[in-house]
Amino acid sequence: MKALARRRSASDRIFDFCNIVFMLFLAAVTLYPFLNMLAVSLNDAMDASKGGIFLMPRIFTWYNYEYTLREAAIFHSMLISFLRTTIGTVVAVFCSAMVAYTVSRQEYVLRKWVALAFILTMYFNGGLIPTYLLYKELHLLNNFWVYIIPGIISAFNVIIIRSFIEGIPEGIIESAKIDGAGDFTTFMRIVLPLCTPVLATVSLFVAVWQWNSWFDVFLYNSSNINLSTLQYELMKILQSSGGSMTQKTVGDVFSNTGGQAMNQVTPASIRATMTIIASLPIIMVYPFLQKYFVKGMTLGGVKE
Repeated sequence: MKALARRRSASDRIFDFCNIVFMLFLAAVTLYPFLNMLAVSLNDAMDASKGGIFLMPRIFTWYNYEYTLREAAIFHSMLISFLRTTIGTVVAVFCSAMVAYTVSRQEYVLRKWVALAFILTMYFNGGLIPTYLLYKELHLLNNFWVYIIPGIISAFNVIIIRSFIEGIPEGIIESAKIDGAGDFTTFMRIVLPLCTPVLATVSLFVAVWQWNSWFDVFLYNSSNINLSTLQYELMKILQSSGGSMTQKTVGDVFSNTGGQAMNQVTPASIRATMTIIASLPIIMVYPFLQKYFVKGMTLGGVKE
């Protein structure tokens, strides 16, 4: 038995070593592009144009961020992105949870047909032109609510939340109804607290989608600069710098800056800086929700 234990321990150590090496390699491959972009954004723009920047800036400077953040349009677009992400996430998760709870109830006679209808929407849609015409008839063009209303219900999120709700012991819900609680009270006071792990996970999915989305801005609100989001501004800069963008063109993008700044920035430095600015909020929120990804057991309950 001792020899077998030693053999198992040796094999476990080999497996752990290979697993650690693989995970370190995967982490390095994943982190390098972001760290490289951070180093470029913190490096002197003219020096960075020579190349050779990897993980650390050669000539450290905050000027790229000062140059970018002095533009009022950036702060306004950041505010729109924040409002869109916050309102859109709260509304979408709450409404999806209500639908998921309804579909999960055994006494709801149409639950199978409604679930089938949701699944079909994941494979078939009306297309871009009918969607645009529909939003036009609903007066959602050049309207902030075009960011919120179309994403209120997601079939994928409903299915995920429904699967979690179905794992909640039925005795908890039945005991609440015996005490006189209605469906809405049961949902708000019993089901939602028990669904904290899945709701946190879905909230992160929705928040990342809302924060990173820019194509709907381009389609529906591109003519209204007051509804532009941070990602859309980043897209415009990336698109401009992807071609033959010169330093003067960068100055045109941020038109309120002086001529001195025009000689100290490059398209690559602005692109790197905007990428970091747009990525930081999600990176800061993610650690607070990470614990819920591994917390799948029912919180509280009774034995059946």
